[in-house]
Amino acid sequence: MLLALDVGNTNITLGVFEEDKLRFVSRMATNSFRMEDQYAIELRDILHLYGVRRANITGAVLSSVVPKLTGYLSHAVEKLFSVKPLIVDYHAVKEFFPIAISQPESTGPDLIAGCAGAKALFSCPCIVVDMGTATTLAVLDKEGVMVGGAIVPGVGISLDALTSRAALLSSVSLETPSHVVGRDTAECLQSGVLYGAAAMLDGLCDRMEEELGYSCRVIATGGLAGLVVEHCRRKVEYSDTLLLDGLKAIYDRAGNKEL
Repeated sequence: MLLALDVGNTNITLGVFEEDKLRFVSRMATNSFRMEDQYAIELRDILHLYGVRRANITGAVLSSVVPKLTGYLSHAVEKLFSVKPLIVDYHAVKEFFPIAISQPESTGPDLIAGCAGAKALFSCPCIVVDMGTATTLAVLDKEGVMVGGAIVPGVGISLDALTSRAALLSSVSLETPSHVVGRDTAECLQSGVLYGAAAMLDGLCDRMEEELGYSCRVIATGGLAGLVVEHCRRKVEYSDTLLLDGLKAIYDRAGNKEL
């Protein structure tokens, strides 16, 4: 079995693959104050909860946008399973995953994993949207080369920043309001956040396609994507396990299997 770990700024998403089947998905809170033994205990308990024995894990792959935790989790995996995880970065994939941007070594591991998942499961050209702490858009051209993208403040961060700096605005739950033209303050905030994010995705994708000169498939993932993409006017395909699927594709290719 393969353990896949995606370390984000807010959550750590993990899944276990048995051959090509994703057995389960779970999440832990990202906490840079925890040490490797604490993460090892939590990993052990999660696997036990889903009926996976430590001895069944024969490989691991890790992407992380929190450098401090990369080493902690890598060591935790080694202690638990006696396997050294493949750590995803530009150098790990450059032989088979072309990245044609300035300073490709600075490409985020999460972007690499998402694009690898899109290439494995969908078709190019495509725009890969990941809606987490930040909303990122990564573009794969007709040949499957990552040629660039855009980074936007995440939906949750934008809402938190607004309500913390505006004395008369209080935070609201992120759910679809009854009206685009809000009838009260809560509806106005919900409309601006959700419909605004959907309109932003529509508009950015339109501009990207105009610059590229051709249409692109749009694939979205991330914790808030499910709330937003249903309000987009263009077709956006949603995959909640895209990064884990991408990590498996990278691991398979690094092991000389076909991506």
